[in-house]
Amino acid sequence: MDALFVKHDRLIANTSTEIVRDMMNQVNWNSRLISIQGAKGVGKSTLLKQFVKLNYKTADRKVLYCSADTVDLSRMTLVELAEQFVMNGGKRLIIDEIHKYDKWSREIKEIYDLYPELQVVVSGSSLLSLLAGDADLSRRCVKYTMHGLSLREALRFYERIEFPIYKLEDIIANPYEIWEQVSAKCKPVEQFKKYLQHGYYPFFMEDKEDYYTKLEQVVNYVIEVELPMICKVDVAYIRKIKALVGVISESVPYELNANKLAAAIEIGRDTVVSYLKNLSDANLMNLLYSDKKSIGKLTKPDKVYLENTNLLYALSPSSVEIGTARETFAVTHLSKSHNVEYGKDKGDFKVDSRYHLEIGGKDKRFSQIADIPDSYIFADDIESPSGAKLPLWMLGFLY
Repeated sequence: MDALFVKHDRLIANTSTEIVRDMMNQVNWNSRLISIQGAKGVGKSTLLKQFVKLNYKTADRKVLYCSADTVDLSRMTLVELAEQFVMNGGKRLIIDEIHKYDKWSREIKEIYDLYPELQVVVSGSSLLSLLAGDADLSRRCVKYTMHGLSLREALRFYERIEFPIYKLEDIIANPYEIWEQVSAKCKPVEQFKKYLQHGYYPFFMEDKEDYYTKLEQVVNYVIEVELPMICKVDVAYIRKIKALVGVISESVPYELNANKLAAAIEIGRDTVVSYLKNLSDANLMNLLYSDKKSIGKLTKPDKVYLENTNLLYALSPSSVEIGTARETFAVTHLSKSHNVEYGKDKGDFKVDSRYHLEIGGKDKRFSQIADIPDSYIFADDIESPSGAKLPLWMLGFLY
């Protein structure tokens, strides 16, 4: 235990609380069992360490933060750790990277049952929910998903400019008010262009020079380590999955032809669909299905996007299609709190079974969604709204 606390003290001391994500106030930290999952690099570990630093005094032994892959846990089980911790007065156990500990869900359930006085927080991969498997544990656990920075959050992180969250309904109903509030503090189109290329992952602030290199490492880690470990993907197919990601990153938005894609990377059609769903679960991709389709296990998605625009620029820097970047940005922000479907013949996207949205440049016309109720264009390269044509950057304030 002493070695774990030495590491705990060092990690917490080195954690800055200058900027804290909004999620800090969205988590009910009083719950007995909490899980925070999200893609590698979005800031889960930082959030947990900041929570400790903001809520406990230095050397307070009622809380312990540790990573599940620390060498100290190779000499004891999680249950043994919890037993020693509680015996010495511990009240809150925070275990990061929990997916790296074999059979973690069984031991966490046992800890929950044995020590009702102990609060447990675990964090891990976006694939954490697939790994849990235990229905009893799932019912006991309060789950949260952490995403990368929205455009709004990026302005706060990198420019120190604060804005509230604007709901989609507010953007549609009061776009002029929002434009006035935002444009009074910054040039939104300029900031939007910068955000497309960098800033979704908070570690951009730490190392701007090697940001894209680190992003490639994130993608490789998910494909080479997390998919085989959690989804039981055969390591022999890792090259095929990387090829699949490469094809998607270089493509303009189009209706997915699973058979053609399968032929291009020389694997079966159902295998392509399965891998796409794995990559979506890992928060590397967003899959959209037609609003006219019921979704089954092997139903192919109609459109596929990388999870955020920064991945586009990291994986295919010389051939990023602006149309792809625009639509990717829209899906990234809309999908966090809305149901987004491929609009098929009525706009690019159908949102919450109500709104029909077209995404494009400043000259985009309403021909595809003319005379359709609740239809709007979100356009790039415009700063202010004009009737039902709204600035695309406004979607960056949805979370």
